[in-house]
Amino acid sequence: MIDPASGHDAGAAMVRVWDPLVRVFHWGLVAAFATAWLAADEVQPVHELAGYTVASLVVFRLVWGFAGSRHARFAQFVTGPAATLAYLGAMLRGRERRYLGHNPAGAAMILVLLLTLSGTAFTGWLMTDPARQARLPALPQTLAPAWADDDEDDYGEADGWQGDTDGPLRAAHETLANLTLLLVALHIFGVVLASVRHRENLVRAMLTGDKRPADPGDVA
Repeated sequence: MIDPASGHDAGAAMVRVWDPLVRVFHWGLVAAFATAWLAADEVQPVHELAGYTVASLVVFRLVWGFAGSRHARFAQFVTGPAATLAYLGAMLRGRERRYLGHNPAGAAMILVLLLTLSGTAFTGWLMTDPARQARLPALPQTLAPAWADDDEDDYGEADGWQGDTDGPLRAAHETLANLTLLLVALHIFGVVLASVRHRENLVRAMLTGDKRPADPGDVA
């Protein structure tokens, strides 16, 4: 039976694309980043815990990109700049092909997000302990006199968040976080656009792991 809304066989069997660990990673990262963003400068212990969760999830995704299921592997979906630009050009003309896994634009977004999330987590980790900054001589030292005060509370000036309020390390941390938020917005726009163009609910697919099979002309 053909679905008049989508033009596809409504009774066709679905195929598993996203394995359970990819889905747990995706939604876990959404929750952890949102928590870290909302808790920033408000509930510091929660912010730090969410940051460590983000870092752990990024490490897992890097490993799973080599050891995971077919559509989770970097070798399956990462393309070069030329293929990504060609896909973006096809998008502008409304002629992009449907990919069963990540399309070239989505693949590029994943790599950039992993990079900015790593940078955000790393700079945040450095800010929590001045000794960590001291081990990186190439990093501009942002230690303020507050570092020497051991009597501060656990999340006051002595933890670096107040002592480095206007320092370059904090500026880098906030810039990377803001850039990540912008990329997330672009990612959501791309998901909505692809869902409309290809008449499938990509959010539901990331929840269930299943998508409709590749049609002629699609990239499986």
